[in-house]
Amino acid sequence: MDKRRARDASEFTAAEIGALSHLYRAEVYRSTIWRTRLDTTTNWAVVTLGVALSITFASPGASPMPLLIVGVLILLFVSLEARRYRYFNVWRARSRWIEKHFFAPMLTDGDLHTEEDWQGILANDYLHPAYHIGFMTALARRVRRNYLWILGIQAIAYIGKLVIHPFPVQSLEDFTGRAAIGPLPGGIVLFLGAVYCIAGAGLAFWVAQADARRAKVRGANAEAMG
Repeated sequence: MDKRRARDASEFTAAEIGALSHLYRAEVYRSTIWRTRLDTTTNWAVVTLGVALSITFASPGASPMPLLIVGVLILLFVSLEARRYRYFNVWRARSRWIEKHFFAPMLTDGDLHTEEDWQGILANDYLHPAYHIGFMTALARRVRRNYLWILGIQAIAYIGKLVIHPFPVQSLEDFTGRAAIGPLPGGIVLFLGAVYCIAGAGLAFWVAQADARRAKVRGANAEAMG
């Protein structure tokens, strides 16, 4: 019996179909594990923000500084999560590729369309593993999905603290004065905070547009994973 060549446009044998099924299960398992790791860093950000809110609003005389310090931790968490998301994206892309080109055709017309060489693209991804998206894209996606809401809550809480504690603000000068940190004027602190929030919103908007363009291109000519 002749040996089947991988590049031949022929259907898979029963043993190869079984192997692909086990491969799919492995990729889904790995994507699930890394998805859980994404949830972990998001939970860290939520918990630390909650602690900062509790400390800041514990009394009218409490400092708003914890809400600023937690911003540094949030930046650390979203950076870690972006790195984890790049790994997760690899496993998710592979499992989705198998679903689209192996299971879906099998359930519709029974033709696996091996002449399209989708199996070659999958094999190349195993032979030459690489991230499918850049760090900034991963970072922006995590900001858009989760951290934009966290930044919003942080900003609203900080402004609310300056407005109502230790007593309702009477003027704009009073408001900016409460935002001062030592020798750093309140106006500069508020400006940096605005840049912090606008940067997050800008990343979310940018990645939404970029993903929409990418989806349009992939829909027309889906020749790559990720």
